Amino acid sequence: MSGITHERLVKLNRLFTSYEIIAEGTEVFLCDMRYDYSRWSRRMVEVYGLPGEYMENAGEIWEEHIHPDDRAGYHKSIESIFTGESVGHDMQYRALDKKGKYHTCTCRGIVLGDEDGNLEYFGGVIRDHSPDGEIDPLTGLRNQQAFFKDLAHYLEGNETIFIAMLGTTHFSRMNDLYGYDFANRILQHNARYMLEHYGNIGSLFRLDGIKLAIISRSITPEEFREHYRTISDILQGGYLLDGKWVQMPVNCGGIYVNDVETGMNGIKTGVNTVYSCLTNAYEDSKYNHQGDFCEFEGGMTVRRQNKLDLINMVRNSVNDGCRNFVMYYQPIVNAKDESLAGAEALLRWIGPDGRVVGPDEFIPVLESDAMFPILGTWVLKSALEEVKPLLEDYPDFVINVNVSYAQLQQHDFVQNVLSALRETGFPARNLCLEITERARMLDMDRLININFRLVRQGVSFALDDFGTGFSSINILKHLKFRTVKLDRKFVMNVLDDSKEVNLVTSVTRMARIFGATTCVEGVEDARMRAALLNSEVDKMQGYYYSVPVPMGVFRNKFCSGQNETEEQKSV
Repeated sequence: MSGITHERLVKLNRLFTSYEIIAEGTEVFLCDMRYDYSRWSRRMVEVYGLPGEYMENAGEIWEEHIHPDDRAGYHKSIESIFTGESVGHDMQYRALDKKGKYHTCTCRGIVLGDEDGNLEYFGGVIRDHSPDGEIDPLTGLRNQQAFFKDLAHYLEGNETIFIAMLGTTHFSRMNDLYGYDFANRILQHNARYMLEHYGNIGSLFRLDGIKLAIISRSITPEEFREHYRTISDILQGGYLLDGKWVQMPVNCGGIYVNDVETGMNGIKTGVNTVYSCLTNAYEDSKYNHQGDFCEFEGGMTVRRQNKLDLINMVRNSVNDGCRNFVMYYQPIVNAKDESLAGAEALLRWIGPDGRVVGPDEFIPVLESDAMFPILGTWVLKSALEEVKPLLEDYPDFVINVNVSYAQLQQHDFVQNVLSALRETGFPARNLCLEITERARMLDMDRLININFRLVRQGVSFALDDFGTGFSSINILKHLKFRTVKLDRKFVMNVLDDSKEVNLVTSVTRMARIFGATTCVEGVEDARMRAALLNSEVDKMQGYYYSVPVPMGVFRNKFCSGQNETEEQKSV
């Protein structure tokens, strides 16, 4: 019998009962730290073969059930609790049941002190995830289904959490170099490293592909940034695994979520909204910051919350049949005579306050969202329906519609474009799909196949934002384009630097080698237009001719047969 007093045992049982009432399907443990005497839930005793509900040195007994690879992290955490260095833990590990099967568990506990600040009780809950089908068989971590389940729970409870997404770059090279099995070993090693060293800051998950995620209720973004520097240095510096030297560049994005009970217009922030913003931060790390940690909206509280609210409302609009979205159009003119050649279709969203919100405020986040292709299809069909009446008087009018990387990834993208043309009765030759240099991330063979199949049907392509990336020439060599569009940043200094005019001329001549014309974006005034005419550019687009406008305004301004004054052009 333990040396615990009757009075302390009664108190232990009362506290344990109160824990059980609010346990919500988890298993409770409570330790009287003065006597190292604990009570554990009966189910834990039955499943794991523990000595009984009441135990002395329960931490040591439970440690024997923990997987050897996870034991060091657990031991360190418990030791820090009993020495007063830590006030609790929030960790994940695998525990062996009495039948010899390991269960993935999440354990969360907290220390309670007396009035003098002395350690008195350590209690918490253990959640067994294995029976719910939430375990990734390769890594032993909880899977994406579990991630969304936990995230929904935290958002529903309006809890403050920090979420990080981590992944590796060039993982496919490991498959090519060493084979699929060894690449899996790398993923397992990385997951075990993360669990061993960082399992005490929150719950670790394996998401789709090679990405991992952490949800923590205790760590700040600044603290995690320091953890990530260590992770990055170790994985990128390289390590030996099965006699092979492995170097894995990593990427990481994070988001700090709080005060999300209701956002603008009383709409509660949803799981998919948070996940889209998290993915956006991860991709910012991967594509723009060479793997450095990136926090969504730079961690600025007000701006982050406003952006979360906006993305949440926009996603709800997509779910509601793309409600509150409208199409605007900016004219594209022939450079030499300024005759109307076509237009670019541009998406806008109307907020609850009537504000017209441009795509730059939500497309970069939603582009990685699973529902984005729905919006992309709506944009295409809406543009074709609104522009079709113009073709009676302007049979050569070409409408440019932007296509995202996410849409091109869809297996039925070609069929969706052809279906939109059939349903609207819009001629394929009057449609031009604009793709950006970000398309370089797509498998080139797939991109070539999409381009070939649609060009064969009469649809044309434009390469947007030329001059802002690194692979334009390579894309031009492999795909057939009608137009190369020069980004405004490429020509903004043509008035001050004659070399830029010569550069535009060189690009124009190069485009013609590939059978394409050129269109300059960002033409803002008559002086810029005059300077660019010397560059042999074919078409122009910009505020000098018009800001993007709704179709009704576009038709009245550019399709009425009236000549525009300089004042009208600049409206």
